Amino acid sequence: MAEKLDVAKFKEKVFDWDKNKEWKFEGERPAIIDFYAEWCGPCKMIGPALEDLAGKYSGKLDVYKVDIDEQGELAAAFGITSVPTLLFAPAEGEPRLAVGALPKAQLEKAVKEVLRVE
Repeated sequence: MAEKLDVAKFKEKVFDWDKNKEWKFEGERPAIIDFYAEWCGPCKMIGPALEDLAGKYSGKLDVYKVDIDEQGELAAAFGITSVPTLLFAPAEGEPRLAVGALPKAQLEKAVKEVLRVE
């Protein structure tokens, strides 16, 4: 199940921009961070696919959700201007952003290729 993050939890589990100027992933497992809004139709469409991935890769991958209306500081920190925006954060290496409601097949491909989770 995807976990909702606020600023404090994001800094603890994903990236603390106050401590580090360069990207340094804080998590134990690779993660997908879904920047979404309750009013966003495409966000609602992608939600079930993300929940499926959270279940399928339980223990290997974390899935987080950030409500941009509740967490404006987080959205601003990453320059999020449209939703859904997904942040793919591998355990090592640079994160990648994807904008829009990606089909489940593309999400699976990103899990394998970007996050290197099998």
